Amino acid sequence: MNTMVDLPDWIRRPARTPSPARGRVALVGAGPGDPELLTLRAVRLLRDADAVVYDALVAPEVLDFVAPHAERLYAGKRSSQHSMPQRDINALLVRLAREGKRVVRLKGGDPFIFGRGGEEIETLAAEGIEFEVVPGVTAACGVSSYAGIPLTHRDHAQSCLFVTGHLKEGSADLDWPALVRERQTVVIYMGLSALPSICAQLVGHGQRADMPAAVVQQGTLPEQRVVTGTLADLPRKVAAAGLRSPCLTIVGEVVRLHGRLAWFDPVGATLPAAAFGA
Repeated sequence: MNTMVDLPDWIRRPARTPSPARGRVALVGAGPGDPELLTLRAVRLLRDADAVVYDALVAPEVLDFVAPHAERLYAGKRSSQHSMPQRDINALLVRLAREGKRVVRLKGGDPFIFGRGGEEIETLAAEGIEFEVVPGVTAACGVSSYAGIPLTHRDHAQSCLFVTGHLKEGSADLDWPALVRERQTVVIYMGLSALPSICAQLVGHGQRADMPAAVVQQGTLPEQRVVTGTLADLPRKVAAAGLRSPCLTIVGEVVRLHGRLAWFDPVGATLPAAAFGA
C-alpha cells in the first residue's frame, strides 16, 4: 500500500497548460536513483505529462509518478549503449511538442551535468518550442552523500572537479594536470571501463599512488555497493568485486571518511512506490 502524503493545493494544480497548437517540453532531472530525491516540481510535471521520454539510468520507481494515460518513450542513453541517436531524440521532442503535448524529457541525475540537456534545448529553441529545465540531484552529489563521502571538507578538500571518463580512441582524454592538484576531490562519471587507465594516468601525472579512491555502484539504491582503495589497487579490487555500470569514481582524501561516515544501509533500504501518490 502506498504511503500518501498530504500535499498543498499548489503542488496538485497542473504545472502549466500548453497552447492547443504547440506543447512544451520540460527537461527534468530524475536524480541519481532514489525517487525520494526528486524535486516537487519534477513530481508535478511527471503527473501532468502527456508524454515522457526517459533514459536508461532513470530508476523504474521514478516512473511510478507518471500518469497512466501518458505515453512512455524509452530513449536509452546508457554509456556506450545508445538505443536512440541524439538527433532522433531531439526530433522526437520537437514532434511531440508540435502535437500540443506536455512533454517531460526525463534524464538521470541533472540535465546539465553530462546529460546533453544543453544540446536538446538548443534544438528546441531553434524550433521555437517552449521549454523549461528542472534541475536534479546530480550523481556526484547524491551518490557521494549516500556513500558517506563528503566532496569537500575543510581538512581534506577545498575544491571538487566533475569529469567524464568516456573512452576516446582507447583512452580517457582528460586534463590530467588539473586532476592531480592538492586538496581537491575528483569525481569521474562513466569511467568504470577505463578505470585501470584512469588510475595509471593520474599516478603518471604526479598523483600519489596511495591516494584514496572509491567506486560506487548504483548509488542511492538498495543495490548500492562501495569499493574503496588507492589508485594503486582500486582497479584490482573493483574487478574482484565484479562491479558493473552505472558506477561513479571518487578520488581524494575525503574517501578516507567513508568508513566513519557511511550511513546508508542498502540491505535495509526500501523504495516506496509513488510516495506522493500517483
